[in-house]
Amino acid sequence: MNFNLTDEQEMLRDSVRAFARQELLPVAAELDEKSEFPTEQVKKMAEMGLMGIAIPTEWGGSGMDHVSYAVAMEEISAGCASCGVIMSVNNSLYSDPVLRFGTEEQKERFLKPVASGEKIGCFCLSEPGTGSDAAAQTTTGVRDGDGWVVNGAKNWITNGAQADFALVFAMGDKSLGVRGINAYLMPTDIEGFIVAKNEKKLGIKASSTSQITLDHVRLSDDALLGGVGDGFKVAMSTLDGGRIGIGAQALGISRQAFEEARDYSLEREAFGGPIANLQAIQFMLADMATQIDAARLLILRAAGLKDAKAKFGPAAAMAKLFASEMSGRVTDKAIQIFGGFGYSKEYPAERHFRDARITQIYEGTSEIQRLVIARSVLAAASK
Repeated sequence: MNFNLTDEQEMLRDSVRAFARQELLPVAAELDEKSEFPTEQVKKMAEMGLMGIAIPTEWGGSGMDHVSYAVAMEEISAGCASCGVIMSVNNSLYSDPVLRFGTEEQKERFLKPVASGEKIGCFCLSEPGTGSDAAAQTTTGVRDGDGWVVNGAKNWITNGAQADFALVFAMGDKSLGVRGINAYLMPTDIEGFIVAKNEKKLGIKASSTSQITLDHVRLSDDALLGGVGDGFKVAMSTLDGGRIGIGAQALGISRQAFEEARDYSLEREAFGGPIANLQAIQFMLADMATQIDAARLLILRAAGLKDAKAKFGPAAAMAKLFASEMSGRVTDKAIQIFGGFGYSKEYPAERHFRDARITQIYEGTSEIQRLVIARSVLAAASK
């Protein structure tokens, strides 16, 4: 496999990197401190075509590939991890399934304005009592005449407070288990869609994470995404792709933390010279650089497989698992290199450490990734 970027992908990387350094890095700490949604920054990301990168131009997107998406996600997340997850959800968790499962009419209404960045989408799967156990949906979608009535609550919804459209999963027939789950598209200004609260979080504080209440939300039959009972299939296939984006987010956070720690080690003096001269620091930097590079290769492989329309789920799980756990290690070592200053908000090392932690949890915990990988390994051995 060729891991070299094309000329177009390199141009995208360079332009997004310049944008992130000029527009995101200077305000990331303030946005984090205030827990303020980056409205102006997201608008500029939309103008650059970053909110629907791999969506065809006919449906409002940029018509690029998933390698381009991963490359752009790394750069945006290096500038501001909160902007990274906003972009990831809009691309991977909302726009991608609407593209793959939506009707022409649904794409026109629910995809075009989101892929262009004019509107924002969110993905409503997790519930107060169901996180990793996504099959145990308690939100219900009940037939009512020629439509549906949805009731329940959703937790940990990124973009929930700002989203214009939502992809919502609900149990239609509990006796059928996962085959009884449906997926619905709905505008968030519909009666009964309520943002109950916004969570106060450890990291990625400039993105909203909301609890959503669905109180007798009435939908017409054309709100159903895919067929009756297709909801679990929609959700799981969507999360496979979403893991590429979160892996790239973890990569961007790590790379930024590494570069700042490296530069600090060249400036900070101790024992008669820069601490970069000390073998202990050099070994940390060597490990950080190696792990970052390995994560990037895993992410590019998964994205390349998706572009080739090959089976990519296990590769995406490996990329997400390794990149997210690598991010925890790298941001921890960045604090160590900064020493006492790393523990202070005067430097960004502590923010990177906080932002990195969630990547091991959302869009499939590390434990879920290991299950996915193990099942793939065992299935291959039994053939």
